[in-house]
Amino acid sequence: MHPLTRLAPLSLALLLVACGDGEPLLPANAVLPDGGRYRGEVVNGLLQGQGRLDYSDGSYYAGLFKDGQFNGPGEWHSKHGETYTGEFQNGDFHGQGSLSYSDGSRYEGGFASGTPSGEGHLQSQDLEYRGEFSKGHYQGLGKLQWSNGSSFQGQFRKGEPHGQGVMIDAEGNEFVGTFNNSQLNGQGSFKSADGDLYSGQFRDNQFHGKGRYQSADGEVWSGRFEDGSLTGKGEFKGSDGSHYRGQFSDWRYHGEGRLNLADGSLYEGHFAYGQYHGNGSLTLADGSQQRGTWQRGRLTRDADGQAIPDSLAVGLLEQGRLLDAAIANLPASTPAIELYALTLAGDGKQSVFMREADYVGNLLQERFAAHGLITLVNHRDHLADRPLATSASLGRSVQALAERSGKEDLIFIYLTSHGSAQHELNLDQPRLQLNDLPASELATLLEPLKDRHKVLVISACYSGGFIPKLQDDKTLVITAARADRVSFGCSEENDFTYFGRALFAEALQQTDDLQRAFKLAQASVAEREKADGFEASEPQIWPAKAVLAQWRKLREQQAERALNNALEAQSAVNP
Repeated sequence: MHPLTRLAPLSLALLLVACGDGEPLLPANAVLPDGGRYRGEVVNGLLQGQGRLDYSDGSYYAGLFKDGQFNGPGEWHSKHGETYTGEFQNGDFHGQGSLSYSDGSRYEGGFASGTPSGEGHLQSQDLEYRGEFSKGHYQGLGKLQWSNGSSFQGQFRKGEPHGQGVMIDAEGNEFVGTFNNSQLNGQGSFKSADGDLYSGQFRDNQFHGKGRYQSADGEVWSGRFEDGSLTGKGEFKGSDGSHYRGQFSDWRYHGEGRLNLADGSLYEGHFAYGQYHGNGSLTLADGSQQRGTWQRGRLTRDADGQAIPDSLAVGLLEQGRLLDAAIANLPASTPAIELYALTLAGDGKQSVFMREADYVGNLLQERFAAHGLITLVNHRDHLADRPLATSASLGRSVQALAERSGKEDLIFIYLTSHGSAQHELNLDQPRLQLNDLPASELATLLEPLKDRHKVLVISACYSGGFIPKLQDDKTLVITAARADRVSFGCSEENDFTYFGRALFAEALQQTDDLQRAFKLAQASVAEREKADGFEASEPQIWPAKAVLAQWRKLREQQAERALNNALEAQSAVNP
């Protein structure tokens, strides 16, 4: 909360009768004993009527006098540069007037006894206030705006927000309720610049007490809040359908609770800092159950207290064999043009990437007759049965494709994951520390395939930034987004990202022309993003002509082979 600038009281209260009792009064247009030069009327020994009083320091007053004092409309200029134009009473600013300060600030409105009082308007380099004043302070109803964009509209007391009002901070967050010395206390509401909402109790601008918080994505936390976070008994409802009831600490599940997950599984038991920890049972969607002692999300002892092998350790032991088996299943090239495929799902925290990579792999085999396929997957539940997606496993797979394929063959590579603004593909396997894959490193890993025609599709945020590092005459590159844009659809419950669905589940089911499929997918994604109110991701393409020609040759040969096979089968039936 910003401190409020108070108006310094400015009182003139000048007594202009400078002569002692019984002394003769000066004539008009003369010099007073205090050095002031007066031009105007003197009536019965006092300055009266219209006149002007100049002082040796450069300050002066011009206006009406009554009984030796400023009274009525007038204009005051101080030696410091302040200027006041308006009403005076007994030497003070009093009534309606305009005061300009030497620093450029300006006040227009009511005055009483030399200070702003009543309705007024203050403008300075740092703020602007419209509303009520009392004795130089904001007092009553008003609106205060700071130069950084923050504001308060409502009730003020002694220069501070106090009472009912609306505060908007510099980030655009809105607080509504009852304020006490600039702090929101008691019942109120909050709306973030991103659309998050809170309704409930506050203490000193923080959520404190009973309340309900809803994110812009539709996730809801309710219960008791403490110093800005949900702590104690509460409830969470996820936008993916997950649901938790139990104890919280700083927004995380902590203590006894019951969690229904989006995949249909149910955990009941103890949590610590958001993870299964302590005694509990996990019932999967298929009805199978894991019961016992958990540690950091992993079942370490069964219900009888027996130790359970660490799935990470078991999975790591399996990884070499899994990758060897995947490579061994790659068939050697034939004299015909063959299609080889590699798919990679990079982020193991969300299932959408694995589902999408598997769909693309199946599509390339079933619709486009892929001769060989390697799929690399990061997923929290498949460490022991799927080859990991790492830069090392990708490099080894690329080398194997280079060795098994021929120069006439075509390689189709599909990478799906999160992406960063620095143009890095996210590689994440829970409980492992994996480095992300920058565009420059991906280009290096693909070097063994430099003589092969390649179709490289990258579905990730900011993936357009990969094109400059990868494009060449033998590499057609398609990306889900522009270099400076995000893509959408990567949530746990989805089977596809927006772009993955548009290209593979829709466009490539209608046509096998890669450029036409891209245009169809591009239009479909744009339409969906517009309907959802998202900024357009603008998918990109580098349409290498040699690759497009080789793809057409591949499809022609595949069509010819299919026809010949059909004729041979018919001849066998009808010799």
